[in-house]
Amino acid sequence: MTEQTATTTIVCYAPTMITTNGVWQGDDPLDYSLPLFILQLTLVVVTTRILVFVLKPLRQPRVIAEILGGVILGPSVLGRFKSFANTIFPLRSVMVLETMANIGLLYFLFLIGVEMDLAVIRRTGRKAISFAIGGMILPFAIGCTFSLIIDKEHKFKHDATFILFMGVALAVTAFPVLARILAELKLINTEMGRIAMSSALVNDICAWILLALAIALAETNANSITSLYVILSSTAFVIICIFVVRPIIMWMIRRTPEGEPFSDFYICLILTGVMIAGFVTDAIGTHSVFGAFVFGLIIPNGPLGVTLIEKLEDFVSGLLLPLFFAISGLKTDVNKVESYQTWLNLLVVILLACAGKVAGGVVVSYFYSMPLREGITLGLLMNAKGLVEMIVLNVGKDQKVLDDASFSVMVVSAILMTGIVTPLVTIVYRPARRSVAYKRRTIQSAKPEAELRILTCIHTPRNVPTIINLLEASHPTKRSPLCVYVLHLVELTGRASAMLIVHSTRKSGRPALNRTQAQSDHIINAFENYEQNAGSTVSVQPLTAISPYSSMHEDICSVAEDKRVAFIIIPFHKQQTVDGGMELINPAFRTINQNLLANAPCSVGILVDRGLSGSSTRTISNQASVSHNVAVLFFGGPDDREALAYAWRMSDHPGISITVTHFRPMEEASGMEGGPRHHPNDPGVLTVMTDTEKEKQLDEDYIRQFRMKAANNESVTYAERLVNNGEETVAAIRSIDSLHDLYIVGRGQGVISPLTAGLTDWSECPELGAIGDLLASSDFAATVSVLVVQQYVGLGPSNEALASPDSPVEDQNEFSEHFNGGENQMNRRQQPSMGQDVFNP
Repeated sequence: MTEQTATTTIVCYAPTMITTNGVWQGDDPLDYSLPLFILQLTLVVVTTRILVFVLKPLRQPRVIAEILGGVILGPSVLGRFKSFANTIFPLRSVMVLETMANIGLLYFLFLIGVEMDLAVIRRTGRKAISFAIGGMILPFAIGCTFSLIIDKEHKFKHDATFILFMGVALAVTAFPVLARILAELKLINTEMGRIAMSSALVNDICAWILLALAIALAETNANSITSLYVILSSTAFVIICIFVVRPIIMWMIRRTPEGEPFSDFYICLILTGVMIAGFVTDAIGTHSVFGAFVFGLIIPNGPLGVTLIEKLEDFVSGLLLPLFFAISGLKTDVNKVESYQTWLNLLVVILLACAGKVAGGVVVSYFYSMPLREGITLGLLMNAKGLVEMIVLNVGKDQKVLDDASFSVMVVSAILMTGIVTPLVTIVYRPARRSVAYKRRTIQSAKPEAELRILTCIHTPRNVPTIINLLEASHPTKRSPLCVYVLHLVELTGRASAMLIVHSTRKSGRPALNRTQAQSDHIINAFENYEQNAGSTVSVQPLTAISPYSSMHEDICSVAEDKRVAFIIIPFHKQQTVDGGMELINPAFRTINQNLLANAPCSVGILVDRGLSGSSTRTISNQASVSHNVAVLFFGGPDDREALAYAWRMSDHPGISITVTHFRPMEEASGMEGGPRHHPNDPGVLTVMTDTEKEKQLDEDYIRQFRMKAANNESVTYAERLVNNGEETVAAIRSIDSLHDLYIVGRGQGVISPLTAGLTDWSECPELGAIGDLLASSDFAATVSVLVVQQYVGLGPSNEALASPDSPVEDQNEFSEHFNGGENQMNRRQQPSMGQDVFNP
């Protein structure tokens, strides 16, 4: 029952009407609080997810979809229909809905505190702090000025508090939202991206201080004595958390043996502590979220933080947090904004606030001699809004500092200001891709006594041992060293914690912030140990790509082109099971591989791992103890020549045995027996060669060179097999000695051969080619790993001939890359973090 008065709506609740007896008893589930809440939560989550999907092509952050979902369900759109509003969102349900939304908010702010690394602020330097302050001063002043204009229209009681609320709302920058935008735009690891992230973190800390002050003033009605008590009590709460609660948590950590999970009692105690902290700060008069945030900050980075994040993040951020944004949307009623002047004011404040942050960015960039375009871009990025602003606005509305009209105006401005960031940055900032002119995009075209650059892609630590074994088998020497770029592929999700890998502090001795960083640390430690044991023959540079799986191949290609890599190694999308079969890891991995094969700027190898890492027990520093039997199946074509080129490099390794099997058609063999054939380069014979004949001639020439080179190498065996069709090819492959632990085959892209006819009809993985798919199938071999190679043919033979290895451009690039590579290597060893190696072009 409700009673409408002039200023207040009084709602009567029935405390016993929580769960229904069922529709068969004649009860309407929507009359009871629990089923009604379940329906509301489901509706909010479904609406939000649909909007996320719709806005994804526009590259909008999830917070916009969550707020818009609430606006659509609220009085602005669907709530205008009284039947919908009274049935789905009646006034009596608001208390339950807001209570659950605030519990979700409480734990989300706790997680933000756990994930936040305050040491980043000390490492940001003056530049990031300057951008943070410069991006806050002007918008804060504009917000205060705008508040004075609105105050003249609405005559608020608490002028000073209203001014502070408006200033904070326009000055803040949402760190998690900005991180998502930077990652979407492939800017997260540029110099500008690092400055923006660090500035947003500093801005977030300043915003929390201003928020605590604004809430204290709002809840005490600007009474100076009471406000002083609130501020002093809040300060005392922070001191107690640091010097009393944190040592207790440290004691819990020390009581837990390393490597063992934390006890359920400790986890429950901490989760209860979040609510106690929220209760204390709410009783003080600040806000419950402030207590949860501070309690999260005192949790040490490490296994405890990782455990808490894993247990809470998906449930809180995926299910409960959208309720808070939806509540903000449900409170937004654009119909209350009746004056066109108010909408005009909204447009003006958006333009002025955006311009204020841009102006601050330009001034600071001028002071640090940065390009004007970068200053404008940084200013635009600082306009990303999110959680803090929504908290400010909701508290302001609850405390009657903001009325319905001004609240709606500010929510709409937050949506618009955040929504225009990505499109404007895309237009304004187009980083010029450095023209990378390099010839050696394949192993075959690489100089035998030059550095070979390989990019290895890693999904999980499980990929590491096999790839390290493969790299060691590649025979790095002082005359021909390996430069290995290790790229950890991390999916871009909505989590803020996934972004904090940028601020990892692996070498400072502090533990990882989250599972993603822990995996990166494990991967990089393994490769750096390999580098140290290999001596001067191998250099390793770790990188991390944070992207959606749909565009991750762009990152891989950009790294390969930027680093002038000759060969990319990426794991297969299936892994071996205990019984020897192959199981799917993640369907998205297959999409990455397919996109990479279609767009790679160099040669690519897909590695099917079947225990190559366990085929030999060895010490990496002792090459002689490496023992692999490698088989190369040669059918012809550029991919097979590239596979042979890689095996050719391996053949010089003292512990590697190479068996090259050249498959030929029967008619070709009979033609050879018929008499000598004229070489096409013979000036005495006028011939017109087709593309197929040219390829065959290139194959013959390369096989001849290989056989001449390996004639005195006892570890190399060459054999020819004569077959007529695909069936005979399969039978011949099955008859090959089973002692091999690695097959190297070409993908056979664009090569039509009668020897493989019919093999593609039942192919499960066309990206491996006919022979690669056969070798990788579960019914072929359970112990043999397979490397399927695709040669880069973008240059073409004629262009390769034009690109002389002694050209000035190539030599200049070689010198520049070696110089920069050494400098990067020095910086990587000196810096305490992996952060500079996180890559998003």
